[in-house]
Amino acid sequence: MRLSPGLLLLLLSGLQAVIQAEEVRAMVGSDVKLSCVYPGTDRFDLDDLFVYWQVSESNAVVTYYLPGNSSTGLEDSHYKNRAHLSLDSMQQGDFSLHLRNVTPQDEQKFNCLVFRKSLELGRILEAVVTLHVAANYSMPVVSTPSRPSAEQELTFTCVSTDGYPRPSVHWINKTDNSQLDKALHNDTVSLNQRGLYDVVSVLRVPWAPSVNVGCCIENALLHQNLTGTETFIGPEAMVTDSPVRPQQEGSAAVVNTLAILLVMVIVAVATGCLCRTRCPRRSYTGARFVQ
Repeated sequence: MRLSPGLLLLLLSGLQAVIQAEEVRAMVGSDVKLSCVYPGTDRFDLDDLFVYWQVSESNAVVTYYLPGNSSTGLEDSHYKNRAHLSLDSMQQGDFSLHLRNVTPQDEQKFNCLVFRKSLELGRILEAVVTLHVAANYSMPVVSTPSRPSAEQELTFTCVSTDGYPRPSVHWINKTDNSQLDKALHNDTVSLNQRGLYDVVSVLRVPWAPSVNVGCCIENALLHQNLTGTETFIGPEAMVTDSPVRPQQEGSAAVVNTLAILLVMVIVAVATGCLCRTRCPRRSYTGARFVQ
């Protein structure tokens, strides 16, 4: 008997009860297992099984098993070659979906439905699995204002990329760790080519000689807060010793002059002593007559 996925959907239209429900979290790029396990210890004949996985909202076909695989190749293109079932596990009552290389688009609610041909296609198992997808944001990079003039507002820019789901952005006054008013910053969150979020937040605050702020990117699903910090120090706040340099230079000149004079005195004294030592003293005794 050949049974298409469309016919399965028709047969399932009257089914409403949910036997199993589960929520699973997976990181982008990882592999995940969506559980759908028969509670008993029965072993199953693969020729007696019809297993069907679909996206709850769109009814898109994720993967399925029919006796003899007579209708393969009808999966949604998004899941082709990424979703599979284990035949050995199904014989033991484990109809779980193995999904490789998780993407942000996989954040869906999935239905697992299992029927037995010997029971006139009676349903023996139904499960609903909600998949939550997450990705770590990059460490926020905060740039400082470029030489703003005094009394102008200061603009700080914070950038963080490749995260999921959509984040919350907070700016912190690092002086007292208080949160700045959301009205002070403008946040732009956009999806990139990978389906992940990039964030650019621009903070504008009144000018001050010194400002120390932090940009916090919050990923609620991962319970993760990443904070990048930056400090702006204006020229007026910089401590410099330039005003005292002329005095220091004048003092140094005086010291140098005194040192030179002292050396000259020492040299003069030493020279005088040397002369007295080498030149013996003679007393005058008057004229001498030679006979």
